[in-house]
Amino acid sequence: MPKITFIGAGSMVFAKNLVGDILSFDELSDSEIALMDIDEHRLEQTTKLAEALVENSDVNATIESTTDRREALEGADYVLNMINVGGTEPFENEIRIPEKYGVKQAIGDTLGPGGIFRGLRTIPTMLDIARDMEEVCPNALLMNYTNPMAILCWTMYEATDVETVGLCHSVPHTAEAIAEYTDVPQDKLEYWVAGINHVAWFLECKWDGLDVYPMLEDAMKDPETYQKDTVRFEMMKHFGAFVTESSHHMSEYVPYFRTDEETIEEMTGTGYAERMSTATYLEGWKERSEDRDDGTLDVDPEEVTIERSEEYASRLIHSIETGTPRRLNLNVSNDQEHIPNLPAEACVEVPCLVDGTGVRPCSVGELPPQLASLCRTNVNVQERAVTGALEGDRDAIHQAVKLDPLTSAELPLDEIHDMTEELIEANAEYLPTLE
Repeated sequence: MPKITFIGAGSMVFAKNLVGDILSFDELSDSEIALMDIDEHRLEQTTKLAEALVENSDVNATIESTTDRREALEGADYVLNMINVGGTEPFENEIRIPEKYGVKQAIGDTLGPGGIFRGLRTIPTMLDIARDMEEVCPNALLMNYTNPMAILCWTMYEATDVETVGLCHSVPHTAEAIAEYTDVPQDKLEYWVAGINHVAWFLECKWDGLDVYPMLEDAMKDPETYQKDTVRFEMMKHFGAFVTESSHHMSEYVPYFRTDEETIEEMTGTGYAERMSTATYLEGWKERSEDRDDGTLDVDPEEVTIERSEEYASRLIHSIETGTPRRLNLNVSNDQEHIPNLPAEACVEVPCLVDGTGVRPCSVGELPPQLASLCRTNVNVQERAVTGALEGDRDAIHQAVKLDPLTSAELPLDEIHDMTEELIEANAEYLPTLE
């Protein structure tokens, strides 16, 4: 009976789905699940749904909830992290301040000014979690879902002894998209994917032994299909591989798509028009957040049932607990040079073999040089952000923003400096102490 702890369980729907995933496995259905959040109201909402899952499905799991992090972590075997530090105010600053300077982010959670500062405000709490884990559950596996994935996991590898893997659903979601565009069964696709989180590449993709890429290239020629994923199709056309993050996300990580309104309008696709044109993700997030603060449950506890989603967490836990072998794409340290032409300190996303012995990242070999180059532009930003946070180095934070591909394509250095100072001042209460 493993103990599985959720930190940031106030992320109600996501936490409910992950609890359901765990309980969907017979071997995990008697798990001890500890839910923790600093927001009592949201924690109560998640707890109601988790308890309803247990009751409605007649399983033997136990559900505990607490606002005390160390209590939740005590004796844990697995820790799922999904925290959001600071709530609405810093998130809005990270979008609106760059927007004022002309940097038009879509999501702002992975790279760019938004991703950098989200990482900076999250790192102190991540380090506190790690210190607690080192004391009360030193052998637990930390599974991180919080963005910016690479910056946060890199910090954990650099500054803690906690075994950490990063989990993201972008690979299965991309496989689903490829299956749709090529009209092949998703469960029959075989693929080999590697890179960094949100900028990983389908290096191989086959169906019944056939290379899917010619089919994907044909699909791109259909205007209706092209409009579903404009940025990713453009990246494939120019760099030779399909990337693992959606077009509105991917548009933030490169300098090509978000620097003028004409290009933004041209790249606006049918499935993500609002997100491509402006940061409406922020407004939607605020609206959902206010609904939950007002007591609105997105789902009826009497109606919830156990269903298994595409998320990796339950499969990872099940493999370790039962010895069932699986291959999952996870975020891990590149210290064993799983991708030799990316820095050894970086966090990379690679295929990993998982069974009763734990997580074993695969050696991918060198990425095609153009793909490695695109990854390195992001890794450079991540390295400066991690250094700035861990060393309190204000200059490193400035350099991270100045190296960001989108920001540097939009602004001169002096304006980037002023924008970064404004972001530091606006969010100072959440950030590490900077010299």
